[in-house]
Amino acid sequence: MKSIKTIFLTLALVLGLVSNVNAQSKVAHIDTQAFIEAMPAYKDAMKQIKQVEQTYQAEIDDLLKEAQKKNERYKAEAPTKTDEENQTRMQELQDMQNSIMEYNQTASRDVQKKREELMRPVLEKARNIIQKVAREKGFDYVLDSTVGSGVLLADGYNLLDDAKAELSK
Repeated sequence: MKSIKTIFLTLALVLGLVSNVNAQSKVAHIDTQAFIEAMPAYKDAMKQIKQVEQTYQAEIDDLLKEAQKKNERYKAEAPTKTDEENQTRMQELQDMQNSIMEYNQTASRDVQKKREELMRPVLEKARNIIQKVAREKGFDYVLDSTVGSGVLLADGYNLLDDAKAELSK
């Protein structure tokens, strides 16, 4: 009987301490994706990335048009050429196609590198602003409430407006 009382007393103390610790921690949330998308630096970075993508896409389109014209011309001329010449032309078209695919892969890698290069400082700035605002407001933890981030309920304090205000300073 004495041991049961001791267990209940210990359990009550532990629960009291846990609730006391939880009461002392202040938690806020922010939709980091919405915050980042509101940043002028993000918009500038996205414009630059889009320009790079469009440049590569235009070059790839030109290469594809050139290959298509050559293919049509070779098809039209095929009856007047020898089998050996037609085989050489087919190999040439295959080589062009492989070259275009390689260029497309290189372009994708270059765009990804550019995206990482331009977004790294934006993400770092966003993180610094969120940390600064959270510390100024006295929050111990900040959860990311972006859809799909794992936060199921975000009824606590929302730092988004405060972070946007800090961004404009």
